[in-house]
Amino acid sequence: MPPVTADPRIAAMVTAVSAERLKETDDRLVAFGTRNDFSETSSTASHGVFGARDWIVAQFRAIAATTGGRMSVSLDTYVQPKTSRTPRSVLESSVIATLRGDEPDRVYVMSSHFDDCDGHCTDGQGVAPGADDNGSGVAAVLEAARVMAATHFRGTIVFACFDGEELGLWGSNHFARGEATGHAPILAVLNNDIIGNSLGGSGASEPNVVRVFSQALPAGASFERVNLVGSENDSPSRELSRFVAEVVPAYVPDFTVRQIFRADRFLRGGDQESFQDAGYAAAVRFVESHENFTHQHQDVRVENGVQFGDLPQYIDAPYLARATQANIAPLATLALGPAPPATVQLVTKHLGYDSNLRWKASADAVSYEVVWRTTDAPQWQYARNVGNVTEATIPVSEDDDVLGVRSVDAASLRSPAVYPIAVRE
Repeated sequence: MPPVTADPRIAAMVTAVSAERLKETDDRLVAFGTRNDFSETSSTASHGVFGARDWIVAQFRAIAATTGGRMSVSLDTYVQPKTSRTPRSVLESSVIATLRGDEPDRVYVMSSHFDDCDGHCTDGQGVAPGADDNGSGVAAVLEAARVMAATHFRGTIVFACFDGEELGLWGSNHFARGEATGHAPILAVLNNDIIGNSLGGSGASEPNVVRVFSQALPAGASFERVNLVGSENDSPSRELSRFVAEVVPAYVPDFTVRQIFRADRFLRGGDQESFQDAGYAAAVRFVESHENFTHQHQDVRVENGVQFGDLPQYIDAPYLARATQANIAPLATLALGPAPPATVQLVTKHLGYDSNLRWKASADAVSYEVVWRTTDAPQWQYARNVGNVTEATIPVSEDDDVLGVRSVDAASLRSPAVYPIAVRE
């Protein structure tokens, strides 16, 4: 595969990320004492979930003021009814900042959640610092908005800080379903949750690795067809994960994306799942390389000499900066680069030794690449530029290899690869 060549526009955004500013943002979120959903009735300007929400809104509005009207800031607010897990209904209010691009049919989301909890996730009165879960993710989203706001993108970027994640992905579910109802053209979601600590509870530490989780099958997938063509590892989320893993090393030296081919961790979940459930197939989750469970969903205390609680002293600011950069590089490439080819098909009319592909053109592309790999390879291995055409025949066996097609623009930026639908004509 040809290595990704760093685009100077994207490199400038990545370089502008500040570890100090990220830590300051995280510390400010911790200072609200708690961001538990059920602190909404006692929130003030300096305390509670809505105090934090209003501070996040103010940060986004300050960024928006520098964009000449291209960025807008809004709240997605609704009443979440009582559930079997909660004592009462609760007001939910997510913060949505939209940086409009030149092409309204392309939307990319970078998300996090700003609510948190201690050892009891319906406790609106206790102390819940939430430094890593998920002050780190919110800091990353705000930092990305700051360093990307001055750039004019082709695609629109939504910077989202969701409420209500801890009790059932409430805020993201409400937003994603609303966007799906309005047929919003969301092409990719990069969700960030717990990305600020490089030292795991087991003692393991990989300060140069971030995990990216991706789902195998999109909503509504036909299991019979997946088994027939062997596409279980080529969902839109998996292609997005591969894209992230390919782009990041070009902009964040000595930093690796570890692709985890699983929707999320065992017994856990994240806001990317809300988008997938709403029908948006390309969504991934960024998570630190090794988690420390004594610092997640815990009352702040010392027990048998062990400090529990999600406290700010456990945030590794340089690591958080690299994880933020690992979002900005692919997000900027998606929004600056070409749209992916549409309706990609693998034509299987006759038995043969080659692979025949066709697709619909992308308005931004000057050429297309056919990519392929062996069926047991995690990443694309080979690529061939076939020019500015909408069909190509490659001397590669469709029976032995997996193929895809991606767009290339005049600046040599590439879209994620699109896995073809097999058709018999």
